[in-house]
Amino acid sequence: MDATSALPGWLAPSLRGYRGTWLRADVVAGLAAGVVVVPQAMAYATIAGLPVAVGLYTCMVPVVLYALLGGSHTLSVSTTSTIAVLTASTLAASGGSAGGAADRAADDVLGAAFTLTALVGACLLAMRLFRLGSLVEQISPATLTGVKTGVGLTVAVAQLPTLLGLATPADDPGFLGALGDVVSALSTTHVLTAVVSAAAVGTLLVLRRVAPRVPGALVVVAASILLVALTDVEDRGLALIEPVPAGLPGVSLPVWDEVVRLLPGALAIAVMAFLETVLVARAQRQRSEPAIDSDRELLAVGVAALGGGLSQCLPPAGGFSQSAVNLGAGARTQVSGITTAALAVLVALFLAPVLSDLPAATLAALVLVAVVGLVSPAEFVRLYRIDRTELWVAAITTAIGLTAGLLPAVGAGVVLTLFLVLRAVSRSAVRPLHPAPDGGWTTNPPPDGEAAPPRLMLLHLDRTIYTGNARPTQDAVLAAALAADPPPRAVVLEGTAVERATVPLLDAVEGLDADLAREGIRLLLAAFPARVRRRATVSAWWAAAERDGRVLPTVGAAVAAAAPERAAEQATEETTGEATGEAPA
Repeated sequence: MDATSALPGWLAPSLRGYRGTWLRADVVAGLAAGVVVVPQAMAYATIAGLPVAVGLYTCMVPVVLYALLGGSHTLSVSTTSTIAVLTASTLAASGGSAGGAADRAADDVLGAAFTLTALVGACLLAMRLFRLGSLVEQISPATLTGVKTGVGLTVAVAQLPTLLGLATPADDPGFLGALGDVVSALSTTHVLTAVVSAAAVGTLLVLRRVAPRVPGALVVVAASILLVALTDVEDRGLALIEPVPAGLPGVSLPVWDEVVRLLPGALAIAVMAFLETVLVARAQRQRSEPAIDSDRELLAVGVAALGGGLSQCLPPAGGFSQSAVNLGAGARTQVSGITTAALAVLVALFLAPVLSDLPAATLAALVLVAVVGLVSPAEFVRLYRIDRTELWVAAITTAIGLTAGLLPAVGAGVVLTLFLVLRAVSRSAVRPLHPAPDGGWTTNPPPDGEAAPPRLMLLHLDRTIYTGNARPTQDAVLAAALAADPPPRAVVLEGTAVERATVPLLDAVEGLDADLAREGIRLLLAAFPARVRRRATVSAWWAAAERDGRVLPTVGAAVAAAAPERAAEQATEETTGEATGEAPA
């Protein structure tokens, strides 16, 4: 019997049916991902204005918790540049970031940061409780493009003072202000620091292109530490990171006084963490693996964030780069994630003094190379070619991110997405229906198909009628009927796509019937699902329409029901033709 079969159904889904032959591949993949995750997470901690040790701790408890609950087999969880920037923005807004912490003690800053992580977990779990996963996934991809572009440019500029060793670092957290600070301080560039930065960036880019399987982050970190250990570059002004404390993280309880101020930022971070995690998980899923369940991911990332908040971590999320390394190295299950967490523990216990010799410029180089990939001009070109509206969403979100900050950008992106969704559902839900060449009916005009029956308008309802699209649909049907030349004697509404009998639907067809009747046009309803017809009979108008024979089971039956009127009309036209000597229509 498989040892994992005794586990509860909700626990460790990626380990179901685990085979011993997978262990070696999982361990190797976990180590390979770890050499990317650990230095990268430490670098992202500096984006958030927190000690590098916080990034190291983020590779421990959250990784294990996701491995036990998450549905993805190969997703590698730690934190991401987007999450780090949103964390910095949230802490700045509450007065708790490195940039805004002049009036606050370091312990207060850390307390606010860890409270934020726990709040992110609480928000994700609340979203899971109310099953909001599918709703959150409706956020436009253009919004994510805009946010990521804003993150990439903002973080890239923020790293320039460290990369160049400027005497006056950028004090303005915004993109434009930080860029101005950098330009004004260029004359103070520290040449040695700039050389080390250029070498690190160049190595990372070259290895990514010519040897993508080589862990570039590990190479530049190891080389930089050796440079400091074997030369006097520190004495010549090369700045090092803050000392990394040896040992494991302690327990950090939430600071309740910070909850109200941190909650809006926590909600934005929760949305982005969920979206990034699900996008990466779905991109990496193999055909043999179960589909990614958004509700399960909400639970897994929520518990991981809650545990991270109690163990001194940044908010966690699935990262693309380390997940790609994990998958490429042969990972089969989340045993690889547990291996990555074990590696982080070993680093914290035994290598912390060594990591303290790491130049700050090297971490900045890691960040710069990671975030530059977020800026994708090709994505804007793609939006331009496909959907100009989505392009505007991406452009507006980017502009807000670069001027007002990333939190307002996320909020604006969500609002714009809701606007687009509301605009889409508020459009008319009706399209013309045509006879198909091989029989039946279609919404696609057949090039050589049979013409529609004369003086009969056939229309298809695309979807259920709600408050938003009821009036536009009613107006569209009436306008089409009045614009027809000659005007129809009957309008047939085909409703196979209608899933529910709603009050707006019943009100719309009743109002439409009255509007058409004033024009001498008869309304027929055809092919509505049986469950819709049963529920609709509570409407007195619908029940009367059924008694009058105007609710038909098929479009063909509706066309036949309209036939007597067409026959009488044709007879009249023939009589008129005989009197005038013209051929009948």
